[in-house]
Amino acid sequence: MVTALFCLSTTLTTGAHAAFIRHSASKTAAFTHKISILDRATLSSSGFRRRASTLASSTAVEPKPSNYDVINKERGLGTYTPSDFEREIYSWWEDSGCFKPDAKQKPSDDEKKPYVLPMPPPNVTGRLHMGHAIFVALQDVLARFHRMRGRPVLWLPGTDHAGIATQLQVEKLLISEGTTREEVGREEFLERVWEYKAEQGGHITRQLRSLGASADWSRERFTMDKDLSEAVSEAFVRLHKKGLVYRGEYMVNWAPLLKTAVSDLEVEYSEEEGKLYYFKYMIEGSDEYLPVATTRPETIMGDTAVCVHPEDKRYKNFVGKHAVVPMGGGRTVPIIADDYVDMEFGTGALKITPGHDPNDYAIGKKYDLPIINIMNKDGSLNSNAGKYDALDRFDAREKLWKDMEDAELTLKVDPHTQRVPRSQRGGEVIEPLVSSQWFVKTEGMAAKALKAVEDGDTKIVPQRFDKIWNNWLTDIHDWCVSRQLWWGHRIPVWYVGETGESEYIVARNEEEAREEAKEKGFPDDVVLRQEEDVLDTWFSSGLWPFATVGWPFNEGVEKSDLARFYPATCLETGYDILFFWVARMVMMGLELTGETPFSVIYLHGLVRAADGSKMSKTKGNVVDPLDTVAEYGADSLRYSLVTGVTPGQVSRCMVCCVTLVLRLTLDLS
Repeated sequence: MVTALFCLSTTLTTGAHAAFIRHSASKTAAFTHKISILDRATLSSSGFRRRASTLASSTAVEPKPSNYDVINKERGLGTYTPSDFEREIYSWWEDSGCFKPDAKQKPSDDEKKPYVLPMPPPNVTGRLHMGHAIFVALQDVLARFHRMRGRPVLWLPGTDHAGIATQLQVEKLLISEGTTREEVGREEFLERVWEYKAEQGGHITRQLRSLGASADWSRERFTMDKDLSEAVSEAFVRLHKKGLVYRGEYMVNWAPLLKTAVSDLEVEYSEEEGKLYYFKYMIEGSDEYLPVATTRPETIMGDTAVCVHPEDKRYKNFVGKHAVVPMGGGRTVPIIADDYVDMEFGTGALKITPGHDPNDYAIGKKYDLPIINIMNKDGSLNSNAGKYDALDRFDAREKLWKDMEDAELTLKVDPHTQRVPRSQRGGEVIEPLVSSQWFVKTEGMAAKALKAVEDGDTKIVPQRFDKIWNNWLTDIHDWCVSRQLWWGHRIPVWYVGETGESEYIVARNEEEAREEAKEKGFPDDVVLRQEEDVLDTWFSSGLWPFATVGWPFNEGVEKSDLARFYPATCLETGYDILFFWVARMVMMGLELTGETPFSVIYLHGLVRAADGSKMSKTKGNVVDPLDTVAEYGADSLRYSLVTGVTPGQVSRCMVCCVTLVLRLTLDLS
């Protein structure tokens, strides 16, 4: 039954039927008026042939399945070519309003509970890939299934502004023109981004249409639409008033190429061959030394202590003394003891760099050590690095080690496999550094999201992801939401005065900020400077299920879209963004609306290459779904994806999981 549903809910089948009817029936126009998405609930291969023969000439002979193609050719039909029909059929569907929530609804159906399916918004300037193809196939099954049952269905489409990805593309364009965003300035740069969006945007939605996505395109949204931007400001203001937004100086993941902080979720770790450098930390006023090992010699310039284990007999006599920083111009640091140190790793003596290592940062806080930042935003060293000032961090590593060799401060260098943090977007090695950023407190919101799943208000399919959901939300850190970008939602914070950032006002707009400044006693003409940073793209995407249907403007308004279409029924998406996006939507929805945004969260598997590896442009193993559609048609692609192209367990459980989602959503009718 499920397999039949998949076939009947896709484009090619109707295309094949349409091709047959157009050639064999005398009244083509009559057929196109009769056929509809809802008709498809009654179609079967044999049932269709009976309808087709009725519309065809009365002398038409019912074809036997084995002779079907032969008879078609005898009638002049030839071979069915999907590209000859799919676009025309789809256009007719869309132009006829078949994808709108109230299509084919009778007045008596007004009170039926809608089936709401928010589409995960792809990047506005992106291009179609197999990940999009699989969510289109699965979501279309869900949308058409409930539509066939006579239920109002809102499959709400849209696109995301993709702050980092889009800005990177425009920066590359500027570099090709011999300039940079800093040289053209913020205002002109943003104009160029909007121009780029106008030129490149829209491709992805046209491509989604080519897959037969029966979404309500009349409601298509963009995360930078005026009302959605206002919703973002409203969310930030409300969270700040609740005490959930704060500004602080903490260790962040810094992406030097992007020149912005990125969240923990946007850092990918890879096992890479590196080196472990062994060197001498000379004891002040002595010829003795502590042997220390590091994978990043350049950070020696930011050391503020050397730490050993309190029970390590080798170094007990050194605790409380000072060591001289190699190539540090005579600067000394204390030797401290803490059981954090692993006596078996390296030499058992650990250099502490609170400004450039998250673990060292924690130790630095514990022992009130100074924090020295030796890194510029572009990954070069700054004046705190002495004579290595302005050198790229990797060039500084080689130069510093060479100088230490000349000073006879080195011991040896060993090959060492290490986990290297890289930016998911830029690919560069992440640099931990301390920076002032805006954060959202997540502990309380995470507890609400945990309870929603625990109580069954939100069901996750497959259920095995419950454990992963629980583990992540119980060990969550505050969310760094500020990004040092220009493209995106500028943080609605205004600093008071021409300089400094100690006094600030959080407001929905500058007019509101000025009014609040007056209330605080500042003069009417006080200088207000808006925060330069923008919000993490996932912050605005976290509002997607409710901002797209009228939040906050229609709160409490009966019969509004917000009242009718929120909470949504089902979120269908890939499991790889469970925490990037899904958890944040649930947390934000519960905190800002008081309701969980989804009854069901269905997580599909990832589409892998033939050898099971992740598809990648650099590997050259990417399959373009449009190539497949051009050759075999949309239905062939969608059917193969839904019935198990992805490898391993996901492939084996794909059909049964979809069946479970259909049953769950039937219960919610």
